[in-house]
Amino acid sequence: MENWKVGLTNVEMIQRLVINQHSMEFDVVVLTDHRYVDPKEKTPYIQNVLQEDQLVLEALQNQGLKVVRKAWDDPHFDWSTTRYALFRTTWDYFDRYAEFSEWLEKTSKQTQFINSTELIYWNIDKHYLQDLSNAGVTIPKTVFLEKGSKTTLSNATAEAKAENRFTTNTYILKPCISGAARHTYKIQQDNIESHEAIFQELVAEEAMMLQEFQHNIVLEGEISMMVFNGQFTHAVLKIAKPGDFRVQDDFGGTVHDYVPDPEQIEFAQSVVEAAPELPIYARVDIFKDNEGSWALAELEIFEPELWFRLNPSAADILAKAIKDNFLSKSI
Repeated sequence: MENWKVGLTNVEMIQRLVINQHSMEFDVVVLTDHRYVDPKEKTPYIQNVLQEDQLVLEALQNQGLKVVRKAWDDPHFDWSTTRYALFRTTWDYFDRYAEFSEWLEKTSKQTQFINSTELIYWNIDKHYLQDLSNAGVTIPKTVFLEKGSKTTLSNATAEAKAENRFTTNTYILKPCISGAARHTYKIQQDNIESHEAIFQELVAEEAMMLQEFQHNIVLEGEISMMVFNGQFTHAVLKIAKPGDFRVQDDFGGTVHDYVPDPEQIEFAQSVVEAAPELPIYARVDIFKDNEGSWALAELEIFEPELWFRLNPSAADILAKAIKDNFLSKSI
């Protein structure tokens, strides 16, 4: 392939690329998890996944685009036959991260991703929160504990209080690359020792983050705000089940329609604008922090759940943004 490029003028290279673009079989491949491709058992959870992806597929098709849905690890699909691949329900990546990383690097040379590869790499690791904090976005008080760190959990919490102004005796420990609350622990000052073994096991293999526990997430919930191409579309309120601190439905959390106020919308849009580039789709998870300010829990611009089933017209907004930004000149 490299030899093919040698000796070609810029005009000839562009001509060949244009020919290749017109021979593409698909405009967009919607990416999912292999467990959600023709599942034999359709639990309510899986039905929601299928509905979410179907709304996106139909919205893209209504824009006149050639679309198909594939598992990201489909061994038979030729990724060079699609102009773009749109991340949606690829929710097994964090359990297969080494395999996924290899696939991402390889496939990025065959097609283009939405959101961009650069944004995906930036957002997949929660160190991005520090970048946003440096840009002026309020985040929970956080200490990053790098892979291979020799500190103890007891020392880490002590340093968090001394150097990072932690004021509570309750902490959240979780990996920097994770999802669905994987290896997320609520730790009290008086039970740190009981978590030392799992902390040492985890930090030997991956970077971790220690955060101040946010009481208002339990009391008031967490707001997820969907922003497409910089435009707010809809929001939901996630509430943890009684006795738990995790708002994810995997752990019994519930989701409710929510109408945010202008201050919340402005905050969410300012978070998106602080990203390295404007994402086509984003979910901004916000909450009132322990000091009473709006703060960012997560900026999800890789594979967030976007609750299109609660606002199907938002799928049309996303599809139009994809067509206008990437495909309007090629179809």
